[in-house]
Amino acid sequence: MRALILAAMAVLVPSVALAQTATAPASGSLVGPYAVLAAGFGMALAASLCALGQGRAIASAVDAMARQPGAAARIQTTMIIGLALIESLAIYVLVVAMILLFVQPIK
Repeated sequence: MRALILAAMAVLVPSVALAQTATAPASGSLVGPYAVLAAGFGMALAASLCALGQGRAIASAVDAMARQPGAAARIQTTMIIGLALIESLAIYVLVVAMILLFVQPIK
């Protein structure tokens, strides 16, 4: 049990696990690693929420088409435009994630 707690602490607190000696000069910035984490979490969140939004939009459109078959063409057109707008949100997050990953931080 003690080894499990120590292993969990080593994983959760990387500064302790990767500690350097006091004589090593402090160099580098933490902007890079945090930018990678922010890009990853942002893209994961955007992809999952866009998928949920698209699922709800399609379910509502199919339900509306079942209720009013005569308006199916207009409902389908509106649904496709809505899906394109939902997907554009994920593309915007992808662009921001690429900027975070590839733009050098201010030194």
